[in-house]
Amino acid sequence: MSSTEVAAQVANMYDTILILDFGSQYSHLITRRIREAGVYCELLPCTQKISELKFKPKGVVLSGSPYSITDKDAPHVDPEVFNLGVPILGICYGLQEIARNLGGETSLAVKREYGHAELTLDPQADHHSFHLFQDVPSPTNVWMSHGDHLESPPNDFVIIGSTSTSAYAAVAHTTLPIYGIQFHPEVTHSVDGSIILRNFVIGICQCEANWTMSSFVDKELERIRNLVGPTGSVIGAVSGGVDSTVAAVLMKRAIGDRFHAVLVDNGVMRLNECEQVKKTLADNLGINLTVADAADLFLGRLKGVTDPEKKRKIIGNTFIEVFEAESHRIDEVSRQSGLGPIEWLLQGTLYPDVIESISFKGPSATIKSHHNVGGLLEDMRLKLIEPLRELFKDEVRALGTLLDIPDDLVWRHPFPGPGIAIRVLGEVTREQVEIARRADHIYIEEIKKAGLYRQIAQAYAALLPVRSVGVMGDQRTYEQVIALRAVESKDFMTADWFPMPVETLKRISNRIINEVQGVNRVLYDVSSKPPSTIEFE
Repeated sequence: MSSTEVAAQVANMYDTILILDFGSQYSHLITRRIREAGVYCELLPCTQKISELKFKPKGVVLSGSPYSITDKDAPHVDPEVFNLGVPILGICYGLQEIARNLGGETSLAVKREYGHAELTLDPQADHHSFHLFQDVPSPTNVWMSHGDHLESPPNDFVIIGSTSTSAYAAVAHTTLPIYGIQFHPEVTHSVDGSIILRNFVIGICQCEANWTMSSFVDKELERIRNLVGPTGSVIGAVSGGVDSTVAAVLMKRAIGDRFHAVLVDNGVMRLNECEQVKKTLADNLGINLTVADAADLFLGRLKGVTDPEKKRKIIGNTFIEVFEAESHRIDEVSRQSGLGPIEWLLQGTLYPDVIESISFKGPSATIKSHHNVGGLLEDMRLKLIEPLRELFKDEVRALGTLLDIPDDLVWRHPFPGPGIAIRVLGEVTREQVEIARRADHIYIEEIKKAGLYRQIAQAYAALLPVRSVGVMGDQRTYEQVIALRAVESKDFMTADWFPMPVETLKRISNRIINEVQGVNRVLYDVSSKPPSTIEFE
């Protein structure tokens, strides 16, 4: 079953809003805001053919875009979207796309508008179109980010909102539920943006606000059972992180002993990770766990490799190979015991992983192959099952709490599939990994002692490929540099660096330099995502 078919299965369980993405940096925020209103939604490329859509949406949102509507290579929506007979909301570029398809005129603005604006609602707007702004005060502060503007709306459209620089800041069709707004309601700078989106999906599209983890869990358990069948077995990729743990608990509840968890020791895990995972998953949660020691294999293949994309591909391919070998062994045991053959591979892919790995332009310039959706062998024998694929991180944590997983696991910081290999910049050796993991252990230990761990979305220590001069005792040193990273984020699509207290940084730096041999300097990363990514590689 393809990923698109799996997504369609979930979409068909709920009243679903279709978001068509034109490449905006804010598109994922539209998804977040709508889900926060209790309504399920799917983000797909704007090039999605409506005839090939596997579900019937209750409404459609057209996102913004970094393109000008007048560009030769500007992306455009399938015109059939306007024949679906459902409400449509165009945001920024989406407004201009509505105009382009329905007979309006757009043009380049004399001056690009970026920042706060005061939106005045038109009290003369007809009742139908004014539903979009129900309970929104006039004026209200909104966020603009556009270089094009609407010159004149299509026929049968009326103005329902304007700003000092944009006469057509909000328009609506007089009889059909089609709306266009020049501003971005999905960003927090638009003070009443969440109300506007809620009005659209619940008030106008008439979606039932039933997207909750308590409703999701029973439906997902049933979906897993139907997908795997009465005799199929699943081998699970687990790491001890929240994503794989929640996925593993779901699988165990769905198919019981036909789920086989495997922890691959790839040689680039955190300090004492394997022992801790075994205790947590096997002893405490009762999950059938096998530990595969493949550290030498991984480190051997990484020898001499410095390119981060090659590291990810090597680790991804080797990871699947080890699973294949383990699945053959477990498959024999499973068949002999009457539990059925191993047919499926469990992965903890999340929705941000999917969003970051697709592009409306097709194969895009690679930022990085995500550890859950990139780097897999093309001839992999096992079929993928991804029960968390439609969820954001905060939704996974809510699901973990619902499944009675301990808080220390539910709130554990994310750890990348390629592990410390992408936190050791440059060649990955056993010695370099040991330096990075010991520094990381001290770092996490200290932020927990300071009561900061739950305030931080993700923190880790990276080993940089540079050396610096230092003095320890009476001797000159020329040793390595550790960079500390800590970010605040709700969905990991965007992130801000965490303002770590100076005294805490002093303690961390002092301990790392004194306790980790080979390090004489510690730096703190103060860059946000975007433009930086959370991981260094």
